[in-house]
Amino acid sequence: MKYEWLDEYLISLPGAEKDYKPEWAWFRYQVRGKLFAAVCSPGPEHKTYGGHDLVNLKCDPAEAEFLRVQYPEILPGFYCDKRLWIACLLDRDLPDRVLRDLCAQSHRLIMQKLPKYVQKEILGD
Repeated sequence: MKYEWLDEYLISLPGAEKDYKPEWAWFRYQVRGKLFAAVCSPGPEHKTYGGHDLVNLKCDPAEAEFLRVQYPEILPGFYCDKRLWIACLLDRDLPDRVLRDLCAQSHRLIMQKLPKYVQKEILGD
């Protein structure tokens, strides 16, 4: 995988927890049970996604559409709601800055859905 920093970065986000879902062969990153990132390597039977390491990230639908046009490394989410999730191919040339920003944005979108008291607890406010 080209982005060696990715795992460390995802787990460093406030409240992030990592686990492995063996049935899916996914490393999942969650905040209080809410998924914000999933790293996986789909098999060749998954056509466009097959044979690529990728990370699924939550994304605003309008921005997701824009990103897919701008970056060929960004596809609709793999095995997720394709309107709300994107899949970033990790064996391509997506700029580090862009991937880091997308990870942070995904985390923010999940945090916003949590109750305010939980957000304050996680952020230490």
